[in-house]
Amino acid sequence: MSLATDRGKLQSADKPTLYKQIRIDIERRILTGEWPPGHRIPFEHELMLRYGCSRMTVSKALSELAQADLIERRRKAGSFVRRPTFLSAVLKIADIRAEIGALGRSYGYELIQRSRRTANAADRSRLGARKTGKVIAIACRHSADGVPFAIEDRLIDLDAVPEAATADFATEPPGSWLLHHVPWTEAEHSISAIVADEQAAAALDIAIGAPCLVIDRHTWRSARPLTAVRLLYPGESHKLIARFKGG
Repeated sequence: MSLATDRGKLQSADKPTLYKQIRIDIERRILTGEWPPGHRIPFEHELMLRYGCSRMTVSKALSELAQADLIERRRKAGSFVRRPTFLSAVLKIADIRAEIGALGRSYGYELIQRSRRTANAADRSRLGARKTGKVIAIACRHSADGVPFAIEDRLIDLDAVPEAATADFATEPPGSWLLHHVPWTEAEHSISAIVADEQAAAALDIAIGAPCLVIDRHTWRSARPLTAVRLLYPGESHKLIARFKGG
């Protein structure tokens, strides 16, 4: 749908104020991935013409989007969909599929389990959300040249990411899909080591008791939880490297 058609649709909708309608419409385009990170938002005069409103109305809508960390406003250059900023200099959110490809190895993906359910207390605790409705729980395995590379246990809050309900996770890895479709503003990694139990050993094709590297990650958008994931790697074949400069 083009912005040129939005004026009539927004005016006919029963909404409190026009600036909120503009904000909601632009937000939807960002959250669905129609406008990806780095995409330039139409200039204020373009939005004024297309929505039939004043500069003040457009500016107020854009200001709220900027406050929500969905866009960034650059003087003279315009407004752009905000690119994610990393919480830590040590790690970034990597796309496992791209990571394996960068190693020159053949990527493989297997969906082990996908379920949609009403969030229980454990789900809310894991997401760090006081209140949420539905969630999607996903278990999958990534492989490199046919050898298990990592297993993934992920929870997605459908209240925050409703479009995940129709995503085809049978063919698209959830991490890759989220990186390409859902903007985020904060991330947290927790790194630990465990020994493989029977289930993990079978999934990774390693011995029971073998060391494993664990990365637990949470991501948020404007303090709202999006997803929580645990990635489990065979410890003997993985290591984390960070290079950074002092201030």
